[in-house]
Amino acid sequence: MKRKIILTHALIVFAVMAIMASSGIEAAETLTPNEQLGKSIFFDVNLSFNQNQSCASCHGPEVGWTGPLSATNAGGSVYEGSIPDSFGDRKPPSAAYATLSPIFHMDKNGLFVGGNFWDGRATGEKLGNPAADQAQGPFLNPLEQALYTAAEVVERVCASTTYGDLFRQVWGEEACNPNNVDMAYDYIALSIAAYEDSPEVNAFTSKFDYSKNGKVKLNKQEQKGFALFKGKGKCRLCHLSMSRKPLFTDFTFDNLGVPKNPENPVYSVDPDFIDLGLGGFLENAGYDEDIYEAEMGKQKVPTLRNVDLRPDDTFVKAYVHNGYFKSLEGIVHFYNTRDIKDVCSGDYTEAEALAADCWPLPEVAENVNTDELGDLGLTPEEEAAIVAFLKTLSDGYMP
Repeated sequence: MKRKIILTHALIVFAVMAIMASSGIEAAETLTPNEQLGKSIFFDVNLSFNQNQSCASCHGPEVGWTGPLSATNAGGSVYEGSIPDSFGDRKPPSAAYATLSPIFHMDKNGLFVGGNFWDGRATGEKLGNPAADQAQGPFLNPLEQALYTAAEVVERVCASTTYGDLFRQVWGEEACNPNNVDMAYDYIALSIAAYEDSPEVNAFTSKFDYSKNGKVKLNKQEQKGFALFKGKGKCRLCHLSMSRKPLFTDFTFDNLGVPKNPENPVYSVDPDFIDLGLGGFLENAGYDEDIYEAEMGKQKVPTLRNVDLRPDDTFVKAYVHNGYFKSLEGIVHFYNTRDIKDVCSGDYTEAEALAADCWPLPEVAENVNTDELGDLGLTPEEEAAIVAFLKTLSDGYMP
């Protein structure tokens, strides 16, 4: 079993590197030494308990830097950790454009903004960068890469025959001094964040980007979809689209009324699990009750860049924090009809709900956004146009 998993992850990483070399993603020679170091760490399966899982195992470039396994996405959408049968409770968010999230804070309108992870708990307060704060989590998470201590991570980085010397070149010989473990562990995270901030990850090479500079033109359906995105569909209210290089997120948090994913492996461990999102993080962080209660069930608004990027049309992607939705058509239809369909009689999957023409109850009933989605009045043709527009946001487009 263990050998099979190791081989599977090794093949994934090999395939990922081959795809990157042929997909129009910028070549490694354009990277700075620190970015190249971060890339090497990002793809290193040795930085895990069974030497079988890297950052790329859950954040594959060929699928927009999120979950790269179609079969996993088609079900519970939560990825197995380095230790067999170990699972978290959320699907992987995209690592692309994550470096552009601001440090977690409350804005002048009383909205929480920024941070990384679905609940914002990688605030950026430690290292000045939410992506760097996030990068330190999976190495030591027993449900992910599952190493015991930061010292073990640093030791493996320093001992690497492929990039150990580069680590010392970038950060100095003292970075591998055993007395400087905490400092070196910060350096590792900052290098990963540097790579995630590079043009190889934040590429801005979609059809939409090329249409902005006049190299290509969106077709009529895509143009109609963009108009609906900005207007009747209300998408732009959270997925900002008007800057020169829009990120299609405002980095805030929302409870969309998403049903629980009945295939999530967390329910085999805790049948009563409820994902409280931002509110749960704020409660654990010691915020006052009147603050965290108003945020229960809210998850971070993701970027829509690369939302449809996939190796082929048969590949299944999963959407929202728990991977409930398996298609853009399904999630757009949910946004449009959440509040006007009957309530399903049980914990239906997306496919079951669409077949029964109903939607299950929200996973968290409090704080559901009823102002910007739920009864948009879109026709089937208008839903299809929005989906067509969303498909123009995939990086690697060749004009």
